[in-house]
Amino acid sequence: MSIIADSPPIPPLAVALGDPAGIGPEIVAKAWEARHDACVPPFFAVGDARSIVAVWDGPLQRIGSPDEALRTFAHALPLIQMEDAGEIIPGEPNMAGARCSLDSLELAVGLTRSGAAGALVTGPVSKAQLYSIGFVHPGQTEFVAERCGISGANAVMMLAGPSLRTVPVTTHVPLAEVQALLSIDLIVAKARATERGLIRNFGIEKPRLVIAGFNPHAGEGGALGREEIDFIIPAIEILRSEGVDVMGPLAADTMFHARARAQYDAAICLYHDQALIPLKTLHFDEGVNMTLGLPIVRTAPDHGTAFEIAGRDKANPGAMISAIRMAGEAAGFRCMA
Repeated sequence: MSIIADSPPIPPLAVALGDPAGIGPEIVAKAWEARHDACVPPFFAVGDARSIVAVWDGPLQRIGSPDEALRTFAHALPLIQMEDAGEIIPGEPNMAGARCSLDSLELAVGLTRSGAAGALVTGPVSKAQLYSIGFVHPGQTEFVAERCGISGANAVMMLAGPSLRTVPVTTHVPLAEVQALLSIDLIVAKARATERGLIRNFGIEKPRLVIAGFNPHAGEGGALGREEIDFIIPAIEILRSEGVDVMGPLAADTMFHARARAQYDAAICLYHDQALIPLKTLHFDEGVNMTLGLPIVRTAPDHGTAFEIAGRDKANPGAMISAIRMAGEAAGFRCMA
């Protein structure tokens, strides 16, 4: 069954373009070009139209409200224009562009929260540029969570591709600090949010989870470390007592091959690279970052601004197409719930 085709109608999706000097404008335009072949649901861009014109010569139509996107989408890429982003040169970010990307994100979040947009898709931004204009959040995920009234600590990052979904328990912290951050409560909270997210956003009635070990060979019964004994096994016992279908701790070096992946719907990993290396190895051009735990659907392509190739017509739109499709499918599942 195609959720996009068979679910109740949803409003068009809001796609924030990200940094106007990055590849966001190009991959959003290419996603619109692929709308028929890739079954991309209707969406509208939010940002400065000049950032798209600088890298694409296709039809672009400014709109005043999301409902106009449905009438426009078949023949032109709909766009809600933001304030002037200053001089736009692909590959050369500046502070004006950073302010435009933040304003675009703010508006896209608001339209999605109000229900005018069916889901939120965020293009890649430059954290360094955002920090230069006073941005205080670790990333877009925490910003979106705050605007939705959710603590950033309760927003869970899921990386998803066609054959694998992973959730890192800790994210952008040095590896040397991970052990001190782990706790039974944190692992349980991430697993609970993952189970709810799989039900709500993917329509999986009884999700199957696995939890990776922290140490080589999942600790070898304590011989290679006690994190499995002290944190992971107690967390698994709590989750099982609540009826969660969860296995582990599993040795991370044997849980991502094809036969292993067929046994679960999502893998809970203990740190950033443990989750992202297998996902990007398998699905580099299709990986999607979905934020769980929000009252809205939010996805993003799992890559950065790629300033080094911006404006050269080299950006692969696969991850943006996947992010838009996944957002539309998740919004459809929520409508049917």
